[in-house]
Amino acid sequence: MELTIPVSVGHHSGRRSSREASAMRVLLVEDDRLMARSVELILDEAGLDHETAASGEAALEYARSYEFDVVLLDLTLPDISGHEVLRQLRQLRITTPVLILSGDAETGTKVTGFGAGADDYVTKPFDKAELLARIHALVRRSQGHAQSLIVTGPMSIDLAARTVSVDGRRVSLTGKEYAILEMLSLRKGMTLTKEMFLTHLYGGRDEPELKIIDVFVCKLRKKLHLAGAPASGCIETVWGRGYALRDPQAEHDKVA
Repeated sequence: MELTIPVSVGHHSGRRSSREASAMRVLLVEDDRLMARSVELILDEAGLDHETAASGEAALEYARSYEFDVVLLDLTLPDISGHEVLRQLRQLRITTPVLILSGDAETGTKVTGFGAGADDYVTKPFDKAELLARIHALVRRSQGHAQSLIVTGPMSIDLAARTVSVDGRRVSLTGKEYAILEMLSLRKGMTLTKEMFLTHLYGGRDEPELKIIDVFVCKLRKKLHLAGAPASGCIETVWGRGYALRDPQAEHDKVA
């Protein structure tokens, strides 16, 4: 039987347009509607894009169909347990970081979760600031960044504060411009295709044409250059493929 995914679109903070997108995508797996809504509001306030699955099977379908940066997983689900969801995710070789959200504070339950492949465990009720800090830490570590600050030449991006500066001067970016730069920074040196950006920004829904990515990158480069970044820039066009973030000084040192 074909499974229909109940789409629950992550709404963004009122400080940003509903069309703006976060670079970080969260899959929330929670069948308790009140708890799910509570977590959704926390993610909204933090400007994080999210989808919500109310069952284990829906969660697995989401994970197979879309790319997420982190999964928030409840253990008590109506069809299969959260532990089973976690085991199946790892069997599918889906390595997305998983943070278990559970009211069970027993050591044995935590050990079972970590044994099944969980990356972190938070008991309910939880502190909002702690939850967000753990989410950001998990994503940073999964991308190979232990610190929240990523420096590329004169440019710095603070993943925790969601700010960008060039030689200490703050650069004002739109939500999508920031999302593109954060995605490039977390995968520095890798070539990212326009399709990857489009999926990340729009989540597979109402996607515009690929050339919109060129427009966003053009505006982003201009803002960084006006703030003092080199004319050559750090965002390199990889013809026929996409874009990559390079550190000009690091590349120069390699050659030298």
